Amino acid sequence: MGSDMTILVTGSAGHLGEGILRTLRGCGSPARGIDLKPSPFTDAMGSIVDPDFVRRQMDGVTAVIHTATLHKPHVATHSKQDFIDTNVTGTLNLLQAAASAGVNSFVFTSTTSAFGSQLRPEAGQAAVWVTEDLPPVPKNIYGATKLMAENLCELFVRERGLPVVVLRTSRFFPEDDDDPAMRSAYPPENAQANELLYRRLDIADAVSAHLLAVERAPQIGFGRYIVSATSPFEQRHLATLARDAAAVVRELYPDCTQLYAARSWRLFPSIDRVYVNERARRELGWRPEFDFAHVLNCLRAGLDFRSELARAVGSKGYHDTVFDDGPYPIVT
Repeated sequence: MGSDMTILVTGSAGHLGEGILRTLRGCGSPARGIDLKPSPFTDAMGSIVDPDFVRRQMDGVTAVIHTATLHKPHVATHSKQDFIDTNVTGTLNLLQAAASAGVNSFVFTSTTSAFGSQLRPEAGQAAVWVTEDLPPVPKNIYGATKLMAENLCELFVRERGLPVVVLRTSRFFPEDDDDPAMRSAYPPENAQANELLYRRLDIADAVSAHLLAVERAPQIGFGRYIVSATSPFEQRHLATLARDAAAVVRELYPDCTQLYAARSWRLFPSIDRVYVNERARRELGWRPEFDFAHVLNCLRAGLDFRSELARAVGSKGYHDTVFDDGPYPIVT
């Protein structure tokens, strides 16, 4: 990052916002964090839904990384209007203020949830090969509002010439899965190691993608990228992944069987999608480090496969309330 660049990070009390601010401050780059909640990384408390608050934060800012959002776990606790207010109106406020302030780089954290219903193949069908060209079909208000915000970003590139990069990140939260069947079947480290094969990202790699996007946005103009750990799978694997994913993994990584058995871990029997990060690697120059091969190297060495940053940021949960079912409320 150039030393003359001040980056405004929204959602500074969240996983990714904190990860970005820890990284920027660690290398001495000027950065400002804003959030509704106080945190060691929040410089100003306020809501992105308040346009006056947002405008005041743009003073001296050269780049914006907009991570603040209501997430999928909030679907059960927040109204659709809340999602529109935060995810759509909040993004609009930031885009307007950034364009008016002459900010030269805007990075929006979106989600692979935007693909939504595309990611549920029919029984017996091959896994879905997910690239940026797959049309999004959101299946809940979270995905719908993130997609609306992406469209607003694109509009501001066309109308105001604001350089914007949209990053559709896959899951990087450290909490247990929101699916009770997954939680009961696999310990979290086992499930998250498996997910790095096709639908997960270490937060350190998420941060590096965002910082590269800030640098590249002015040249790119508008770009939309899938940001997920590099998958070892190829299109020729898709039919087998749906039927016997473990066989594909064992073929690619013969010593996985023994390394998993030593911990009583298990591979997933089937995999329904593969997130393809090829465009982000090619156009952003992104080099994600935390993939399944890295997991196996760590298992061989008896090390934690998560990045130092992931361990430092830790688990935040999504709600102020603790629910009976872990971090997730029951959807009624």
